[in-house]
Amino acid sequence: GVEVELLNTDNREYVLRTLLAKTRQHYKYILLDCPPSLGLLTVNSLTAADSVLIPLQCEYYALEGLRSLLETIDLIRARLNPDLAIEGLLMTMFDPRNRLSRQVEEEVRQFFPDQVFDTVVPRNVRLSESPSHGLPVILYDPSCRGAQSYKELAQEIRRRSQKILPTSAASEDVETRGGRIHE
Repeated sequence: GVEVELLNTDNREYVLRTLLAKTRQHYKYILLDCPPSLGLLTVNSLTAADSVLIPLQCEYYALEGLRSLLETIDLIRARLNPDLAIEGLLMTMFDPRNRLSRQVEEEVRQFFPDQVFDTVVPRNVRLSESPSHGLPVILYDPSCRGAQSYKELAQEIRRRSQKILPTSAASEDVETRGGRIHE
């Protein structure tokens, strides 16, 4: 319904950015989980965001979608948010037994060597089940491979953030882009 309401709104691409500007200073991080489409909700999110983390399924058609998303990010940078950065690409639904999964991962790492996270999220039944129970996987089954992968991703993001910090940052209270991580 929001997309329909935004159609006739002035500066519709900036609605979320304007709303978040009023409360942004109260939060260290704001995570925006976008729908898997390039509609007005996603455009609003990219216009409001500092950076984007791109989950990429290890499937052929995901590569086509990635091309479209990168073109959209370039357009957003050119017209709406020149500071939008790519935080990284996250390989998801990876099945090491599947040759296509391995080929997609290899190709993405070849074309984006510094932007692909080391963490890879495996294809995992518990990840698929958790939404139907109304729970994030970290609460639904914290010991499953999928939940462990997302924990590893959080640690990897934390490590990457620390690399760009001045050496005087305290290890227990680390400043990052727009936020603070407490150990």
